Amino acid sequence: MSDDVHEEIENTDEDNYGRLAWFLTGAIIGATVAILYAPRSGKDTRKYISGVTQQSRDAVTDTSKDIVDAGKEMFERGRKLVEDAADLFDRGKKLVKG
Repeated sequence: MSDDVHEEIENTDEDNYGRLAWFLTGAIIGATVAILYAPRSGKDTRKYISGVTQQSRDAVTDTSKDIVDAGKEMFERGRKLVEDAADLFDRGKKLVKG
């Protein structure tokens, strides 16, 4: 693959992570505003906040697992690129010497 293709793939991955982060931030802000304006009693609101907090915690856990998996995948792709580059370097060195 050419350098342009690798750069484009990396930029796409970064854009996706940025969008995900902004989405989660917006969801948290939206939930906070909804809670503040909710016409519920204190007990009901606390119960609701507890449920939303657990859902948010689960979402963050799932997202972080996805990010870790994507990071591992990117690491493996980078390692493969380095191995390919080293192989090309060795072949080029042999051609120059041979």
